[in-house]
Amino acid sequence: MNRPIGVFDSGVGGITVAKEIIRQLPNESIYFYGDIKNCPYGDKNSDEILKYTDDAIHFLIKKGVKLVVIACNTATAASLEILRKKYTIPIIGVIKSGAVTALQTTNIGKVLVLGTNFTAKSEAYSKEIHKINKDIIVHNKACKSFVPFVENKDYENEDAAYNIVNNELSLYKNIDVDTIILGCTHYPLLQKYIEKYFNNEKMVISSGKETAREVSSILTFLELHTTKLDKEYKFFVSQKSDKFIATAEKWLNLDIDVNVIDVEDFK
Repeated sequence: MNRPIGVFDSGVGGITVAKEIIRQLPNESIYFYGDIKNCPYGDKNSDEILKYTDDAIHFLIKKGVKLVVIACNTATAASLEILRKKYTIPIIGVIKSGAVTALQTTNIGKVLVLGTNFTAKSEAYSKEIHKINKDIIVHNKACKSFVPFVENKDYENEDAAYNIVNNELSLYKNIDVDTIILGCTHYPLLQKYIEKYFNNEKMVISSGKETAREVSSILTFLELHTTKLDKEYKFFVSQKSDKFIATAEKWLNLDIDVNVIDVEDFK
């Protein structure tokens, strides 16, 4: 099916997932929507997050996508199961993929999840991991300052980045885990600082690779892989942001054009 894959996030973090999809599925077109206007989602309530996610998926469907990736852990936790019942199009979240990766990685059965306030309080990762293995010990830590820090592109300042990681994780320096899940798609932009903070002694993982593999599997199962050679990448945001463009271009190693849209215009 020669239609694009839709990828949605509250901001620039989902670019880390889009990058992995591009790497694993280089012939596929991708339409990315970042809801910059309403970012961050982590401190909002479930009804608000559900509405924003519903609007985003509706917009991407209107643009003709064949599958949607909710490349936002908070939105996945708040809305995935509800919106899968509403739409017939395949919709993939990122939490299951992160949970599977953690289970494949941990040797001692002890995991720390770093996420937004909403994701941490929902214990979505704990629930997903315990569906597969009830014996895994899962700790959840909300890192409230990480998303605004990344959205502001401050992560390029190494001293500032290490300081914010140190401030958020100071009580977890000696935690007895061997695997750390970056439970927000913004957090891979801070991964090297998190690894450094833990002296490179813990495996720090994200859901991007496993999510891209899940996308590929679904496209294969439904016979939706593209047969076109002229792929295209389109980027849409709900609010103009030069920092979004700069981060996306650097992360993807692409020059991109970004269209500012209002999802209400597509209802």
